[in-house]
Amino acid sequence: MPTISELQQIATQVRRDIVRMVHAVQSGHPGGSLGCADYLTALYFQIMEHHPDKFTQEGQNEDVFVLSNGHISPVFYSVLARSGYFDVKELSTFRKISSRLQGHPTTHEGLPGIRIASGSLGQGLSVAAGMALAKRMNGDQHIVYCNTGDGELQEGQNWEAIMFAGHMGLSNMIVTVDFNLQQIDGNVIDIMSFRDLKNKFEAFNWNVLEMNGNDMHDIIETNTKAKSIRGDGKPIVIIMKTEMGAGVDFMMGSHEWHGIPPNDEQLARALNQLPETLGDY
Repeated sequence: MPTISELQQIATQVRRDIVRMVHAVQSGHPGGSLGCADYLTALYFQIMEHHPDKFTQEGQNEDVFVLSNGHISPVFYSVLARSGYFDVKELSTFRKISSRLQGHPTTHEGLPGIRIASGSLGQGLSVAAGMALAKRMNGDQHIVYCNTGDGELQEGQNWEAIMFAGHMGLSNMIVTVDFNLQQIDGNVIDIMSFRDLKNKFEAFNWNVLEMNGNDMHDIIETNTKAKSIRGDGKPIVIIMKTEMGAGVDFMMGSHEWHGIPPNDEQLARALNQLPETLGDY
C-alpha cells in the first residue's frame, strides 16, 4: 500500500498528465481535474478495493466508482491509466478522433474502468444509488463511490437521488461533493446558492463528513472514518473542500480555468511546478 508521500508523488504526475493532455488538443477542463487529483489518486491507489486487471461492467465483488461530473475526465483517465486499467501511452489520444478517451467518459468505446457515460450533469448520483441498491440485493458487501460537483447539485435530479438513497438506507454508498465553489459562470453561491449543504443532506437521512480534498492525510483519515460508520442505515456524503486548479498557482481559485486549456507558455509554467515523478506518457 502506498505511503502518503508516494500518493502525493502519484498525484503530482496525474496533475502533469492533466495539463499536458488538455494543452495537446487545446480542449478540456483542467481546473476541476487538478482540484480532484489528490482524491482520485487516494481512491484508486489506496481507498477502493478494485481489480484493474479483471475489469467487468457489472463490478461484482469489488468497489465501484461513478464520476458524475464527467467533464473532469482528464483526471479520471490519468488515474485509471496509472492504476493499471489501460496503457498510460493511450493518454496521448485524449479528445482525438476515434479515441476511447472522449471529452466526457463514454461506454461504447469499451474503455476499462468506465461503467457509465457521464457528464450530463445530475445523473451520476442516480446511477450510483441504483448500483448501491443492486449490490445490497445481490448480497455484495462492497461500496459504491460517486463524485459530484457542487455546481452540479443545482440539478434537481440529484435531490431525487439523495431522497431515494436516504429513504432506502443505502449505507453502502459514499458520495463526495467537490466543494470548490466554482462553476463555469462564476462562484456557485452567486449563480444559485444551496445554503447549508450539510443540514440539507442530514435532513434527507445522510451521514455527513467534511474533508480537505487537497490534503492527502485528511483524505485517507476521512474515508477510513466513512467506512467505519457504514451499516447504520444511512448513506454517507463527504463535503470535500478543494481548490480549483490546485497545484498550478496561476490556475488556482478561478472559475476561468473551468474549461480553458493552457497555451504553450502557460504549459511550461505549469510543468515547472509539477515535477515528473512516474514518467510522462
